[in-house]
Amino acid sequence: MFTAKDYKSDQQVRWCPGCGDHAVLNSLHKAMAEVGVPPHEIAVISGIGCSSRLPHYMSTYGFNTIHGRGAAIASGVKIAHPELTVWQVSGDGDCLAIGGNHFIHACRRNVNINMLIVNNRIYGLTKGQYSPTSPKGFVSKSSPFGTVERPFRPAELVMGARGTFFARTLDVDGPTSVMVMKAAAEHKGYAVCECLCNCVIFNHGAHNWIATKEDRLERTVVLEHGKPMIFGKDRNKGLVLDGWNLKVVTIGENGVTENDILVHDATTEDPTLHLKLALMDGPDMPIAMGVIRAVPTECYDEAVHNQIKEVQEKAKCHTFDELLGTLEQWDM
Repeated sequence: MFTAKDYKSDQQVRWCPGCGDHAVLNSLHKAMAEVGVPPHEIAVISGIGCSSRLPHYMSTYGFNTIHGRGAAIASGVKIAHPELTVWQVSGDGDCLAIGGNHFIHACRRNVNINMLIVNNRIYGLTKGQYSPTSPKGFVSKSSPFGTVERPFRPAELVMGARGTFFARTLDVDGPTSVMVMKAAAEHKGYAVCECLCNCVIFNHGAHNWIATKEDRLERTVVLEHGKPMIFGKDRNKGLVLDGWNLKVVTIGENGVTENDILVHDATTEDPTLHLKLALMDGPDMPIAMGVIRAVPTECYDEAVHNQIKEVQEKAKCHTFDELLGTLEQWDM
């Protein structure tokens, strides 16, 4: 019933030409059209930063809030209006620095929100300071000799906070981006999608080694629930367990067959393998893309409304007048 155009506002998109945020926005429009929720039943909430301008470009309800507080506002919107589909958009600085505490508690509570972390590993809006996801040694305006800090890895925070959904995609990989955004929309709970993005001005080439289609085939594995973890341009590489660790093998060598390759189970509650998959890094291991974790469980807003209903059903008073009638009274 809907097309991507139905979700686009009439505002001029004010991102730098070539910014990865354009691709994230386009993928979100397409995902929303495929999910089919009407624009007037959607709210898009953001904090502060380049990516947080996204609500302006949506023909939905939207709120560009204050720095780091997007999760708090989005939680309030969802709890007050559970009928709305709520999306939260945040950058790596907005989400993981000033908004870090809000983020981990939204994960812990499992509020039914679809969350996009646009991760370009830099503060773009404030002109090039290192962010919580910038790699150690990264040279920026605020770390001219290289940052000595170790970066956050969003997957660790999500799973450490008992998050139920984590997915990853790359700005230039439209099909995977649409797939994970649709999966997030269908998940009940705080569905976190890490969108690896390029900042052409202050951190150009942050994800260059997987930016081309050929490199992505060889250096990433797109995970799908119930399917073997196979990748490579010839679809002849896969992941197996070697003791407690993951290992890349080649199908057809040393007696390895497709039956030996791990089959992805995104729904298991134990996060051990999900975390191992999410933390894989090159050059020896592929970067995991797609839906890494999607565990079905009760979400916060649903639990709150169920509790209210249960208390109301057991309550002796159902109106304010009935409540007043239970209090101590006297006649003059």
